Amino acid sequence: MTSQQPTLKRKVARWQDCHSSFVEDELVVEEPIEIRVGDRSLIVVMRTPGQDFELAAGFLYTEGIINSVQDIGTIAYCEDVEQVDLQNIINVNLTNGWDAESEDGWQRNFHANASCGLCGKMTIESVRQAVPPIDSQLRVNPEIVYMLNDQLRSAQSVFEATGGLHAAGLFTSGGELLIIREDIGRHNAVDKVIGQALLAEMFPLDNHVLMVSGRASFEIVQKALFARIPVVVAVSAGSTLAVELAQESGMALIGFTRGNRMTVYSCPERIQQLTSKNGNNLVA
Repeated sequence: MTSQQPTLKRKVARWQDCHSSFVEDELVVEEPIEIRVGDRSLIVVMRTPGQDFELAAGFLYTEGIINSVQDIGTIAYCEDVEQVDLQNIINVNLTNGWDAESEDGWQRNFHANASCGLCGKMTIESVRQAVPPIDSQLRVNPEIVYMLNDQLRSAQSVFEATGGLHAAGLFTSGGELLIIREDIGRHNAVDKVIGQALLAEMFPLDNHVLMVSGRASFEIVQKALFARIPVVVAVSAGSTLAVELAQESGMALIGFTRGNRMTVYSCPERIQQLTSKNGNNLVA
């Protein structure tokens, strides 16, 4: 079993102009973890060690394999002496009778890269069939949205040390940060957040806001949809597939959230219209 530390120190050559010096630098750990269901291999994920059980629970939930925490019997690390030391393995025993061998269309033994996630394993059509649009009355104050980026950034302790991690944060509608998770992959950070909320029995999340560092991809929106989160905020841009799925799902997808500016890609009705004393809209 490898170390669960998210960072390691390595000696690097740091250059300035024509001069270099050797210093110790702190690097983000990237290692594989295999998730098994009932002792059968399901997926290998490249991730940053830490909160592995949350990652497994969140992944199973956002892929529609489980519907509640009650579907999980046990989650434990495997102790298999024949495995390579650098490979961590988690085994999840389910109580809902789900079996990969009997699921039509389920692709087992695939690999998830830290940057691309599952590379479009679930299509928009399959998501439509798996989960209905979000039924939530949540409308957020734009001034709350503008505050989220600074809160997320200030809580990223590992990013502060390395500069090399993404983050996801779950907020209340009033802007209180409830859960933050960091990982080398954006989608892993989201799975860890959702997994923690699931294991802590915080569901439903239909009155919460999810924020992610970087861009908003289809997979981020898919995961938020399964968790019934009505507002997703990203530091950077949204993709075409992400915007299409968010619009069809009744989710407000917000990008380029920096300072007091944002781009609302879908469901603008979820953003409160603030008015001045003379009755004019302050937010278009």
